[in-house]
Amino acid sequence: MPRLLFYCQHILGIGHLVRSMEIVRGLINDFEIFFINGGEVVEEFDVPAGIHLINIPPIKTDSEFRELQIPTGFDSVEQVLEHRRDLLLHTFEQVQPTVLIVELFPFGRRRFSAELIPLLERAKAANTQVVCSLRDIVVTKQDRARHEEKICRLMNQYFDLLLIHGDPQFMPLETSFSRVQDLNCPVHYTGYVVQTESAVPNLASPQPLIVTSVGGGRFGHELLDCVAQASVLLEDRIPHQIQIFTGPFAPEPVYQELQALASEQRNLIVERFTPHLLHYMRHADLSISMAGYNTTMNVLTTGVRAMLLPFTGNDDQEQRLRSERLQELGIVSVIQREELHPERFAEKVIACLQQQPVSMRFDMQGVENTARFVRQLAQCQSVAA
Repeated sequence: MPRLLFYCQHILGIGHLVRSMEIVRGLINDFEIFFINGGEVVEEFDVPAGIHLINIPPIKTDSEFRELQIPTGFDSVEQVLEHRRDLLLHTFEQVQPTVLIVELFPFGRRRFSAELIPLLERAKAANTQVVCSLRDIVVTKQDRARHEEKICRLMNQYFDLLLIHGDPQFMPLETSFSRVQDLNCPVHYTGYVVQTESAVPNLASPQPLIVTSVGGGRFGHELLDCVAQASVLLEDRIPHQIQIFTGPFAPEPVYQELQALASEQRNLIVERFTPHLLHYMRHADLSISMAGYNTTMNVLTTGVRAMLLPFTGNDDQEQRLRSERLQELGIVSVIQREELHPERFAEKVIACLQQQPVSMRFDMQGVENTARFVRQLAQCQSVAA
């Protein structure tokens, strides 16, 4: 069986990890998979059986992308990247993969070039096929022309295939990256990558359910606090139960404060994390969340009413672009920052519950199509060999 090495680096939320794990789940019947996780380990995260998970010393960032934070035992970012580079090269030599998939780089994660460029050099020397796995929207930089020039140079030097996990009818890559035509490798849209449901808990409840989530939990605390405060105002106005998931990386003081509020509210439950968020959303009357890729896909998959707050830290426009486009289509309601006050927010929740969301069809076959493209690439490599 051919071997596949998949590199994923999440530094703020867990969206990149969730999407990457769904992709390799769809490849497990065709490849022996070695998955490199460069971010913080998420307890209770569902890793498919049969995948070789390799956790290297994790690097993360603060909620504003100001600086990289390194694990205990290292003195600098350069030192940990050098150590991780050696681990990556050793793993490559041990695995000898037919295909290497790198998530996001070089469209993002260029701060990790010190470990990734040597890995890509080694892959090309070994005639390993190299794939870039990319979400639908690229984070733009102030010097966009220079940023895109570097992307093109690295793509054309090292990569054999670009897979865009989106639907061009909804969000073409050109919306956030203008030089697609300058890439020399094949470029394919796969459709959106959606999560699969595993064994799920019993959510039978006599009350309508409002689910609130913020991904990994390093940001979005103002949304969690606003929902918790609004629960007091909503308790006697509508029948409901509010379920908040703070995210596994939410700071302990944030979690404890919300727990204290929940202890005084009959309509509020606070937990850190669930591997069954999709199931909760499928049974919810309303989802309140950030506008990340995976949560948005859950909204589209389940058809749940949804209120989305875009993350805009570090001048990141990805979530704003996606959520505003969905609002234009009548699928979601975007939360504005000035609406994060309990009284206004409670009214917005009641208004949203009275609306019927528009249902639209997008290409959601991202896992299946990705598997097909990667299989084809591996087969071509076998023939060439």
